[in-house]
Amino acid sequence: MAVDIIVPKDLWEEEVEGVIVAWLTEEGASVRKGDVVAEIMVKKVQFDILAPAEGRVRILKKADEIIRKGDVIGRIE
Repeated sequence: MAVDIIVPKDLWEEEVEGVIVAWLTEEGASVRKGDVVAEIMVKKVQFDILAPAEGRVRILKKADEIIRKGDVIGRIE
């Protein structure tokens, strides 16, 4: 069962866009729940995105893409 990697809606306060700085894992790589899989930046503040489950990563939004709170940026399969 696939689990979405979602930008948490409560990660920052304002309704502004962010950007994916980097994926810290490659497409198809195995991760464990709680591993840091991506870094995003909002207004010069960097946040870690954690794997919500164990499995293989499928990247849906590439580095340098604009993101918003609640966006699905990847999937754990």
